[in-house]
Amino acid sequence: MSIEDPSAKRAQEMRDKAQQLEQSAQHAADPAERQRLTEKALHIREKSEQMYGPGAGSMDPM
Repeated sequence: MSIEDPSAKRAQEMRDKAQQLEQSAQHAADPAERQRLTEKALHIREKSEQMYGPGAGSMDPM
């Protein structure tokens, strides 16, 4: 049984969402849609870093 840090979990969720948006952008045929998805992913990543710090919620031991 482990206790999870809610902020770390939320940070990871935000990073996962950004990753999904980036993947969707890569497969978008419409350049405008690709740009919109890329910008949204970037916004989510920046917000995550502002709220939780760089690398928060990351499983990487770096």
